[in-house]
Amino acid sequence: MPVSRDRWSKEFGEWFRSVLLNAEIMDYRYPIKGCGVWLPYGFKLRKNVLKILRELLDSTGHEEVQFPLLIPETSLAKESRHVRSFEDECFWVTHGGSTPLKVRYALRPTSETAINPMLKLWIRSHRDLPVAIYQIVNVFRYETKATRPLIRMREVTTFKEAHTAHATAEEAEKQVEKAVSVYKRFFDSIGVPYLISKRPEWDKFAGAEYSIAFDMICPDGRVLQIGTVHNLGQNFSKAFDVTYETVDGGREYVYQTCYGISERAIASIVIAHGDDNGLVLPYDVAPIQVVVIPIPYKGKEEPINEAVRDVVRKLEAAGIRVELDDREDLTPGSKFYYWELRGVPIRVEVGPRDVERGEVTVVRRDTLERSGCKLDAVVEKVVETAKQMTADLSKRAWEWMRKHIHYVDSLEKAEKLIKEREGVAQLFWCGSEDCGREIEERVDARVLGVPMDESLEREGSCVVCGRRTRYLVRVAAAY
Repeated sequence: MPVSRDRWSKEFGEWFRSVLLNAEIMDYRYPIKGCGVWLPYGFKLRKNVLKILRELLDSTGHEEVQFPLLIPETSLAKESRHVRSFEDECFWVTHGGSTPLKVRYALRPTSETAINPMLKLWIRSHRDLPVAIYQIVNVFRYETKATRPLIRMREVTTFKEAHTAHATAEEAEKQVEKAVSVYKRFFDSIGVPYLISKRPEWDKFAGAEYSIAFDMICPDGRVLQIGTVHNLGQNFSKAFDVTYETVDGGREYVYQTCYGISERAIASIVIAHGDDNGLVLPYDVAPIQVVVIPIPYKGKEEPINEAVRDVVRKLEAAGIRVELDDREDLTPGSKFYYWELRGVPIRVEVGPRDVERGEVTVVRRDTLERSGCKLDAVVEKVVETAKQMTADLSKRAWEWMRKHIHYVDSLEKAEKLIKEREGVAQLFWCGSEDCGREIEERVDARVLGVPMDESLEREGSCVVCGRRTRYLVRVAAAY
């Protein structure tokens, strides 16, 4: 059975901050609010997660680039809805040394207004399309809400944003579908469950035709947005005059999409799989996949150490990221605690009885289940255990999330459910903004949007106005 999640559920905020610091993922004590330092172990986890994301994007026709951090105010202001949405969140550079700048520079809050002036230079004809680029950079937003490590930061140090340009609206629509598919594959690969919803009109990305969001449910019943996909139509291309020469010699504005995932992807792993003992990391992204621990016994140190070295050699030869913990000043129990906190997926123990039998003991991090195998079969055993653990982590996470999605037929039931932090309420809504806003006000929660990941073969009455509708809408408390 999995380790208890009692504290993980009841004291989620405290648990989350404690685990990030004590498991050496991020130190949030930097002297600027909303900024943190990636520690070496956390940085390796970050790198492994980004490797998966990069491979998915590279294999689906995207090319990686890097744009400047500074965006002139004149560019930011060209798309009026966009700048209004960010004007209270921007950090501004106003001086170069002691000299006032003629034009202020914003520290990148997102990059649509940085990328479009360059697309105008690069795109001339239909032969230059489509364009599909991405970058993984830091962005800055002056969050006035309570900041939280990895969840709500003023400096987001890991922001993957993809930007595409197309000749037709149909091609842009297909790109949105491709982006959603890429994100599903990404979150599936790390075992993180998700809800996919089309955001309501009043909550879409500024400058977009519509927005799609991936959300997960946290142990405290709130949802965390972990990915977004936006169809921008021609809104930015018209603002920046990004056109191309058509096949028949005319000129047309390009159609665009953009989609982003931040370091909340790392947070989602911590949240989806953690337990009272600390992190539980999926095997593929864990900085250390296997830790080998000798169980000392007086008079048998050398045979044990020899067996341990043999195990490490075999695992390293198989390309497994392995760590030998041979520290003499710690007991085996202290080592177990140390590596469980850090979420190492598999522990291999070698004691005197193991040596006598020519075996090792293999322990799974998620269940702490122990099993033995012959020393010569340790690689096969680790691979088999990792495969099973990966499947089990995903299954448990999805089952947990589904138990926290509730169909309700009244605002009173939705309000009670959300107040008690039971997760997401799904209810019928006529689709009007007035009724949607009233739902948010009366339930004191956020309308996440219309589900895009389940059948809508239902019919009911709007919980506000009573009109018959086939629209289901998701509502939840949100970070």
